[in-house]
Amino acid sequence: MKGIILAAGQGTRLRPLTDDRPKCMVEVDGRSIIERQLEVMRACGIEDIVVVAGYLEQKIHFDGVTKVINPKFENTNMVATLMYAKKYFDDDIIVSYGDIVYSENVLKKLMRAKGDEIYVVVDRAWRAYWEARMENPLDDAETLKLDSDGYITELGKVPASYEEIEGQYIGLMKFSKTVIRQIAETYNELPSNGDYDGKDRDNMYMTSFLQILSKNVAPLKAVFIENGWMEVDTPSDLEYHSFLKK
Repeated sequence: MKGIILAAGQGTRLRPLTDDRPKCMVEVDGRSIIERQLEVMRACGIEDIVVVAGYLEQKIHFDGVTKVINPKFENTNMVATLMYAKKYFDDDIIVSYGDIVYSENVLKKLMRAKGDEIYVVVDRAWRAYWEARMENPLDDAETLKLDSDGYITELGKVPASYEEIEGQYIGLMKFSKTVIRQIAETYNELPSNGDYDGKDRDNMYMTSFLQILSKNVAPLKAVFIENGWMEVDTPSDLEYHSFLKK
């Protein structure tokens, strides 16, 4: 199994912390986000790790890690960044955003999911975390709807109410070797100037792409957790590392 970490973004909302380093190098309780991710992956037995870098990529260097560059990081989003690693789509793959930190328990639960579905980590206890970080969670949270079998039918939209949020997507997913081979093909077949939830292909959100994949490649199966992770979007997010242990 491989790990691919998407770490090309500039992290503009984290400034001034990202003025001299990429977002993944910002420290959470004394250690950088990416160091924490590498430690967890290796503790869970994942040694083959690819990091897709972009902004200040020269600051990212770790022994035993393959680095790939997204030279268009200023004008692309997560999905396009993932495609720069497509030559490594030859095994079961864990894909992780570069601005999240998660416990070994979270990753192990995802790794245990077996089959040719697309597995997406969903935090069912998300609301306590969001309420700790912001005054109105609905301003930041996204929809996530499930059917009775735990398959995701919608994600990534602007919610009208809490009833539209049955959990929160965290930016951590697993593709089987069979499925991952179809990912790049599906992406390449999409019109570059198409409308994907208001974005073109290079800038589409991962949630938009996952929904396209669910219709054309494999269903999205939720892997449920209750906290045990955190995301780092703004400097104030660094205060909530206690949720990593929940």
